[in-house]
Amino acid sequence: MKILIADDEPLARERLRMLLSAHGDVAVVAEAGDGQATLDACARARPDVVLLDIAMPGIDGLDVARHLARLEPRPAVVFCTAYESHALSAFEAAAIDYLMKPVRAERLAAALERARTFLAGRVGGAAPAAGGRRVLCARLRGNLRVIPLEDVFYLQAEEKYVVVHHVHGEDLIEESLRSLEEEFGTRFVRIHRNCLVSRERLQELRRTAAGQVQAVLRGVAQPLEVSRRCVAALKAELAGT
Repeated sequence: MKILIADDEPLARERLRMLLSAHGDVAVVAEAGDGQATLDACARARPDVVLLDIAMPGIDGLDVARHLARLEPRPAVVFCTAYESHALSAFEAAAIDYLMKPVRAERLAAALERARTFLAGRVGGAAPAAGGRRVLCARLRGNLRVIPLEDVFYLQAEEKYVVVHHVHGEDLIEESLRSLEEEFGTRFVRIHRNCLVSRERLQELRRTAAGQVQAVLRGVAQPLEVSRRCVAALKAELAGT
């Protein structure tokens, strides 16, 4: 994989070079210290992956990412930043991962693995289109955990949070269930006033001896309660699959 490092801090670029040296299948083909230089370097070197800071002179990293998202083929963008607050904007700009400084070796390794998956899909014509969020972001002990939407089983409202149940466990996010339904209505369907489930993982509806309807999801051991008002729509959903 060809890597471009974009950061206005030389020490930050040096640290990333050092971490990348542990990966035999990557090569740093260019470096840049500001936004315009990053775009110019991408045009020359055509990297597979751009490790991109947000706060840079001139064009900031978010605008750089938006430009890169329009390229064909487009590189995988991984933000490496000290600013946690820009995570949602980063993924709206089609980034595939968001690493907090100081970047840890294991998080960089995970981001590179995600980039390999992205690039394999790009070659096969299956890379996702730019412009829509493909991940959820959860805070975990001061760090961000990135949860790809395809890993999510269901979303359950709990007081002022939403619990994301996914293939690696559970995490809390500070978004409302209603806003998630509006944004991801093609991916998730409501089964209860406090629960959205993945359409892809919805397997069947089951009626208990007491007459309660439950939703069975692939990969989820415990069936989920379905409200009576949602039963008809879910039956239609399953009939269409």
